[in-house]
Amino acid sequence: MPRPAWSLLPAGALIAPGAAFAVDYMTADQAQAALFPEADHFETRSFTLPEADRARLQSKLALTVRPKWVVRVASKGGKVIGAVVVDDVIGKFDRITFASGLGLDGQVREVEIVAYRESHGAEVRQESWRKQFAGKSADAPLRVGDDIANISGATLSCTHVADGVRRTVAVLSALQHSGALR
Repeated sequence: MPRPAWSLLPAGALIAPGAAFAVDYMTADQAQAALFPEADHFETRSFTLPEADRARLQSKLALTVRPKWVVRVASKGGKVIGAVVVDDVIGKFDRITFASGLGLDGQVREVEIVAYRESHGAEVRQESWRKQFAGKSADAPLRVGDDIANISGATLSCTHVADGVRRTVAVLSALQHSGALR
């Protein structure tokens, strides 16, 4: 009896290759430059939130707030003009890396998606969606369904990025109010 043609292929050829969805859109340095194009200097600083501040933020946000944060402080002419935090959230299964830029007024300047590793939901990278964060502060809800619109098919990505931005804005606001970002 003749064998089917597919049986003559090497075993490895019968396994469909997995789709690669991870995309690095920019580096952290490129993100900080995009968020503060007028800056002539960035200084990377590490901060540890006091436990009381961390607990207060976790309670207020209903999100996990880690104790250690790396902040890229943007300066122009020796004067601080804002700060950038590059952070990760989990989409559905994998990490989404984003950068939030906050001005000295406590408002979000912009959000950039640095890397996206999910198979669906990359629409969060669309400028029209990311622009919703601009001008918002720690007083804004920064929640999908409240002041941030959802994208059909990208609900988890939208929700988790919004949560991540809400967390970084709250942390940066706390650091700013403590005088740490001067």
